[in-house]
Amino acid sequence: MSARAIARLGMLAIMSGVVSAAANAQHGAPGGEWPTYGGDLGHTRYAALDQIDAENFSDLELAWRFRTENLGPGPEYVFQSTPLMVDGVLYTTAGTRRAAVALDAATGELLWVHRLNEGARGAAAPRRLSGRGLTYWDDGGDGVIFYVTPGYRLIALNARTGRRAASFGENGLVDLKQGLDQELDPVTGEIGLHAAPVIADGVVVIGAAHLAGVAPATKEKPTGHVRGYDARTGERKWIFHTIPGADEFGNDTWLADSWRYTGNTGVWGQMTIDPELGYVYLPVETPTGDLYGGHRPGDNLFSNSIVAVDLQTGERAWHFQTIHHDVWDFDLANAPILVDITVDGRDIRAVAQPSKQAFLYVLDRATGEPVWPIEERPVPQSDVPGEVTAATQPFPTKPPPFDRQGIGVDDLIDFTPELRRRAEEAIEPYRIGPLYTPPSVASYEGTLGTLHVPALTGGSNWPGGSFDPETGIFYIYSKTEVHALGLVSDPRRSNMDYIMGRPRPPAGQRPRGGSGFGLNVEGIPVIRPPWGRITAIDLNAGEIVWQVAHGETPDHIRDHPLLEGVDVPRTGVANQRIGTLVTKTLVVAGDGGLFTGPDGVRGSALRAYDKATGEEVGSVPLPVPATGSPMTYSLDGEQYLVVAIAGGGFPGELWAFRAP
Repeated sequence: MSARAIARLGMLAIMSGVVSAAANAQHGAPGGEWPTYGGDLGHTRYAALDQIDAENFSDLELAWRFRTENLGPGPEYVFQSTPLMVDGVLYTTAGTRRAAVALDAATGELLWVHRLNEGARGAAAPRRLSGRGLTYWDDGGDGVIFYVTPGYRLIALNARTGRRAASFGENGLVDLKQGLDQELDPVTGEIGLHAAPVIADGVVVIGAAHLAGVAPATKEKPTGHVRGYDARTGERKWIFHTIPGADEFGNDTWLADSWRYTGNTGVWGQMTIDPELGYVYLPVETPTGDLYGGHRPGDNLFSNSIVAVDLQTGERAWHFQTIHHDVWDFDLANAPILVDITVDGRDIRAVAQPSKQAFLYVLDRATGEPVWPIEERPVPQSDVPGEVTAATQPFPTKPPPFDRQGIGVDDLIDFTPELRRRAEEAIEPYRIGPLYTPPSVASYEGTLGTLHVPALTGGSNWPGGSFDPETGIFYIYSKTEVHALGLVSDPRRSNMDYIMGRPRPPAGQRPRGGSGFGLNVEGIPVIRPPWGRITAIDLNAGEIVWQVAHGETPDHIRDHPLLEGVDVPRTGVANQRIGTLVTKTLVVAGDGGLFTGPDGVRGSALRAYDKATGEEVGSVPLPVPATGSPMTYSLDGEQYLVVAIAGGGFPGELWAFRAP
């Protein structure tokens, strides 16, 4: 812990006699507004509003809708933003050029728009389209909006007018491809960001994202170091090297000088800030190659780590590595959540980090110490040439996993004996095993790879979870899918020894096995449902309170000829873009699937659950799935519920609902 943070803790203790959890509680979105991406800096995604409740949820009215199709040269069909609402104005990114937009929060009327045509730089960006949002800073004047363009520029705008802040950077713009302690081509340098920046105490913190890494063309990649910028001037205050340099702590976990050329290892999800401790929490991703680490021997700090750094200096306070030498693409994809809990009579200011592998890591956020024991346990080892996996991995003892981990025969569909038999046939060409069974070389003489549960995209993914500070209950959506991790050597595609792929069958032999993505029997997933679920976890006890299937059974399952006459339970839907919102009485989440309702209309829904029991208490029809996480606010005595929707030829829109 830094001296600055220790001094702060000491002062709190002197003032109160004890450093109580209540002193630094994360209370959710304040005053009926939604001023940050996660509602508050602790990313609780909680709002203490109750006008929209179980009695009226199914009768909600569409207050306004905002279309984004003209905010760019073409429409966008994956609109992932979560808007902000401050002082009656709603702010969001939108459109294929990632414009920043201000709307009247009561009517949806466009107040201003800012766009930047980045030309070839934008077209070459690894993270394009509208992104996931922006951030607001109260500068004591009109307020400032910060967001990152597809071409990786940080822009500061006057929140009232939408004009660039002239005193920030160069006319309101900072080129993020500079000041990264590495050489990057200004046009083609493979780095960008979908996530919203975070800001507190005058420091804007920026992460980095890259192209998907299951089959990179080269092992030499840009590294996603994290930086803090002065919010008034745009000057870089600090940089945290997510791959440590030669003289930095953790460099010895990169053997054979692999730190010199390995890249990725950025923070592409949302970050979280504790302004009382002065820490920003970084959920760091996997290094280059997601599934093969033979070119980066060692444990590879700070990949797959929760890292707490000083907000003003970037100095590391503590870290906890959730996976040593990741070869499963189990990067930390979402925001750590700040939670104030009481465990065995002890008040703890903690941070809860959801993971793709369906673990929830709960740590003391001042020290990084686990709240409950996290055990290093032996795991299966790789037999891929050149690969040396870690002998053990960390396993939290509490809370229990919130989704299925690993796959065996007993996990396969069993609606009928025939379907079980065919599911067993479908997985026969693959290796199966418990969590952390490594990827394997795919060949027609052996197996086609290793089956992977949770799948490459989780478990949980970028929407993350939410937390009720009044009850200590954590909520998260997760999905149950099967992917096959097969590795091939293909010098035409990559200079890496192995990348993800499928071998070509011998001449005259038909391909065997499924694609490996969503392995199925005539469209029915081989793994038993539910395929999408919401879980409630009591973080005071470390136990699951309830778990329900989220989403209707899809039409193609309900009407499948192989299931005729079978009583299929509600299956839920596997979708990585579902976030939860918690209010005074409800848990709200978009349904990520399409189904035909009782009225014969095909569409999706926004669903509400009783947050204490998990009982579904209402739903609102949507024409297409929710693609962003819902948010809520209160304005002039009315509560609004807003969500981004898109897909299926339906360009992205914001829909705002209110009580009838």
